[in-house]
Amino acid sequence: MPNLRRDRQPMPEFVKHALLERGLMGAYGERPPYQRNDYLLWINSAKSQETKGKRLRQMLNELETGGVYMNMKHPASKKE
Repeated sequence: MPNLRRDRQPMPEFVKHALLERGLMGAYGERPPYQRNDYLLWINSAKSQETKGKRLRQMLNELETGGVYMNMKHPASKKE
């Protein structure tokens, strides 16, 4: 099986601001590095600001709720 590697994504200021504003920087930091990078790649790759905002809101909601990653169950991040 090939070892897939993605370039490390920079965190845009608007994402950092949203994480800090919602108090979710800790929840973000607890996610595995591949998830943090995938979230940023997904948000950064959106062509329109509207789509970037929608994706950002989904990420924030998933971090806040826990137990979800990209609309898939993720038991390791479930909040108790």
